[in-house]
Amino acid sequence: MAELLSLDDTERLSVAEVHKLYRKFVNRSQVSLMTSFGFGKELVERAEGPWIHTRDGRRILDFTGGVGVLNHGHNHPRILAARKKFAERHRMEVHKTYFSPYVAALSHNLAQLLPGDLDMSFFPNSGAEAVEGAVKLAYKYHGGKRNTILHADISFHGKLLGSGSLTGGAQNHFAFPGIPGVRSFPYDDLDAVRRLVAEARTERGDCDVYTILIEPFSASTMRRCSEEFLRGLRELCTAEDIVLIFDEIYTGWGKTGSLFYFMRYEGLLPDVVTTSKSFGGGKSSISAFIARNPIFRKAYDSLTDALLQSTSTTYYGFGEETATAIEAINIVVDDDYPKRARAIENVLAPGLERIRKEHPDIISDVQGAGALHGIHLDGGPKVLDLVAKLAPGGIARDPLFRTKLITCAVINALYRDHDIYTYYTLNGRSPLVAAPPLVCGTAEVEQFLDAFAQVLETGLSRLLTRFVKEKVTSLW
Repeated sequence: MAELLSLDDTERLSVAEVHKLYRKFVNRSQVSLMTSFGFGKELVERAEGPWIHTRDGRRILDFTGGVGVLNHGHNHPRILAARKKFAERHRMEVHKTYFSPYVAALSHNLAQLLPGDLDMSFFPNSGAEAVEGAVKLAYKYHGGKRNTILHADISFHGKLLGSGSLTGGAQNHFAFPGIPGVRSFPYDDLDAVRRLVAEARTERGDCDVYTILIEPFSASTMRRCSEEFLRGLRELCTAEDIVLIFDEIYTGWGKTGSLFYFMRYEGLLPDVVTTSKSFGGGKSSISAFIARNPIFRKAYDSLTDALLQSTSTTYYGFGEETATAIEAINIVVDDDYPKRARAIENVLAPGLERIRKEHPDIISDVQGAGALHGIHLDGGPKVLDLVAKLAPGGIARDPLFRTKLITCAVINALYRDHDIYTYYTLNGRSPLVAAPPLVCGTAEVEQFLDAFAQVLETGLSRLLTRFVKEKVTSLW
């Protein structure tokens, strides 16, 4: 008979036992990678707001913002209460043949908050699914008669076969099969987009591009599109009847200082916008793509095609997830999360700029908006070049090896010495990310800034020597 672990058994597992199970049943290399940092060697007991409490009694400031998931922080009391109420009342989760008041209300709320006629919503589980659903909508809008899709060269839209084929940069280093007809353009380069659209014409001279997918603010590189580019893109798409999709999966719900990044520009309207991450309040896995009324209706509003969209995923409109998202959005509005992000920026941005000026040999650039900033680290001793040559093949070929090693050393020091949890992106120039949840106040932001300054004052040579000696060598 199978020996199964109960929930109580699970919660009694030691970190060594968890590592053993991961190595045997999940991914052995993942254990080797994550245990090179302090947080890979600890287990979390509980989390609340911006704080993580480990089993051994440490109190960690989570400055990752859950990689976009935790605008509300960990275990927001209103989110917990909403989910508890749903469970206690024995609400039904799944049956798409019954109409859901939660899907209806959530769709209404999105239409109320988004500009123009962005009225029609669909609720998959993940950001990658939202992107693929939006692309599928664009393809269906044109009846399958167009064959080209454009995306930016630094884009990150997910890691499924479809969304992965629309992801550029270092995030997609292995060539999986993907959507046909995909072409990329330099980020924020309107002339390049115009050239690709001009090239993608049929023999009759008709436009062959069915959609253009863009992140107005690229959270994986900390770059942003100019207003001129976004408005020019909108004008081009309108003229050529191309479906314009804005990917705001990370940047939605106040993170960059406006409800969605594109909404800082009055009158700017995509045909479809995608959202996920903090849309679920840090507790539920839910995403959405929201389309302009005429785009959606042409694609799916018929008796023949209505079920082509609404039954595309078993968990569409899952009851507790949609109920959680309703409460999450109301918290964003009630507590004015865009304003909170701007308040964080007023402390974080000048603090990072001050530290950059104090350490110009280490920090090459700081970019960001609201509560989402990237710190580009550089420099380091010449010995790093030798380390790169001696490293295993995959690592040695990475042109950003030096940057990543420096950034990892800083992340390790912040966690080990100052109880602050940060991360770096794998795209673009791999910046260290400062992205606190929007429940953080001035004190928490200043705590991070003080710790970051102290880490850099240690000096790169000492930081790298410790990290390489204690962490990297254990991987090799």
